[in-house]
Amino acid sequence: MYVTSKQLQALGQANLETMLSLAFAQVSMFEKLAGLNVASARTAFEESLAGARALANAKDAQEVLELQNAVAQPAIENAFLYSRKAYEIAAETNAELSRTSAQRIAHLNENFVSLLDQAARNAPAGSEVAVSAVKQLIGSVNYAYGNLNQIAKQAGDIVEANIEAASKAVKRSAEAQKAA
Repeated sequence: MYVTSKQLQALGQANLETMLSLAFAQVSMFEKLAGLNVASARTAFEESLAGARALANAKDAQEVLELQNAVAQPAIENAFLYSRKAYEIAAETNAELSRTSAQRIAHLNENFVSLLDQAARNAPAGSEVAVSAVKQLIGSVNYAYGNLNQIAKQAGDIVEANIEAASKAVKRSAEAQKAA
């Protein structure tokens, strides 16, 4: 039941791979968010510049009011699209981090059960009950963890559905205002 250097090396390698995977997911998220920020800033700047030019060329107060409404609506739509894309990036990253964590937890559970089996083989008589109890505890914890993950996924699905509904409502509102 002694830990060998090969086991330690394998554990270290697995931990390194997990950390690199998590770091890559985070760097990828930051890269996507930076790209989104640059694109959004460019769009906002271009639209503001176009709006300012149009307002500068307005002939009367009525035209200024109409132009203000025309300029404000795309800005609202762009802000909503920005938040939607940022949410998608965050949700995608969360899914990747959750997948990596779940894989690592499953691997650790397998290793722990294997270690427990080895300990049980070398344990004094009568300890089978304690080993069995620990295995049942691990099974119960894994079941609870699975349920919590499922609840979190359902909550995420609800949030995504609400965002989609809000997106459609904003789009309908914008189309109604353009038509009016």
